Amino acid sequence: MGSTVAIVGGGYGGVALARQLDPDFDVVLIDPRDAFVHAVAALRGLVDADWGQRIYFGYEGLFTRGRHLRDRAVAVEAGGVATAGGTWIDADYVVLATGSSYPYPAKPDTEDSADSQARHADTRAELASSSRVLLLGAGPVGLELAGEITEQWPDTEVVVVDPADDVLGGRYLPELRRSLSEQLTARGVRLELGSALTAPPSVPPGIHQPFSVTTQAGVRIDADLWFRCYGVVPLSDMLRGELAAARRPDGHVEVDDHLRVVGASNVFAVGDVTAVPEPKRSKAASDHAVVVAANIRALAAGRPVEQVYRPGGDAVLVPLGSTGGASQVPGPDGPVVLGAAETARYKGDDLLLGRFAELFAASAP
Repeated sequence: MGSTVAIVGGGYGGVALARQLDPDFDVVLIDPRDAFVHAVAALRGLVDADWGQRIYFGYEGLFTRGRHLRDRAVAVEAGGVATAGGTWIDADYVVLATGSSYPYPAKPDTEDSADSQARHADTRAELASSSRVLLLGAGPVGLELAGEITEQWPDTEVVVVDPADDVLGGRYLPELRRSLSEQLTARGVRLELGSALTAPPSVPPGIHQPFSVTTQAGVRIDADLWFRCYGVVPLSDMLRGELAAARRPDGHVEVDDHLRVVGASNVFAVGDVTAVPEPKRSKAASDHAVVVAANIRALAAGRPVEQVYRPGGDAVLVPLGSTGGASQVPGPDGPVVLGAAETARYKGDDLLLGRFAELFAASAP
């Protein structure tokens, strides 16, 4: 076909789309990182040195004809993309797959895989020397990190604080929350819910340094180290021209049922950056990529876009280490809750690593 597709962002949606379009299009994947980061396994990589080496995949494994441009997009327009390095990529189709930022360690905060591994190793050493860890946020990240820490260091005291009255924000079933709470409590994790801190910790996150905090309910918590486990920020401030109008005040980008950026005919968006009303998960980003690939193929063939994206339900898999956890998945008569063994089989034991090794032809950076 010969058309150029510029994909801005090499996360889950971007790499899935690049792989699907690569045989027939000139794909340019623009991302400042030297390798894809399998963020689903980042918390396991934090506590386990072996896993810390396994969550990175070189982008070159995606392509037979396309390429990875290691640079940061600073302006995305309907006609192409400008980068921080001064390159302009002319494109017939543009896809915003920039995802979102999230506090370390749920997502690495460096662009070089070797630096990320070194940062994980430093934090792992700080964790290993800590006897009391505070996690702010009882959503999926906070609960999963509590599970990883208590599996690796069973004697470490973990306290999870959240102003919400229960774990796991969102429209999830009570039995899912109950299962996760009971498993965490059995591991010795202390849940301080329904009250925020009066002030954030006085020391930097991820550093072993004793401190004390107090909740608004008057509960004092002493700890050696803490992490923030909330705060998703969509990355969309590079939209320019008519595309900028599709950007919401919260950073999410408005798309139509075909995942086209509102107001543009040849620009699409996938993954966390979209305003699609569904949980922001790697599976959703990959599902978005299937729809966008079909619609770009239709446009390139002179046909109207035809694939419509239907948001999924409130599904979530929350492993607590390699053997614990609970999940909510769609069932024939509505959502179903899965226990620890099934959660481990679906996600917890290998954290989906195998499917991504296959996607990248197992190329290492």
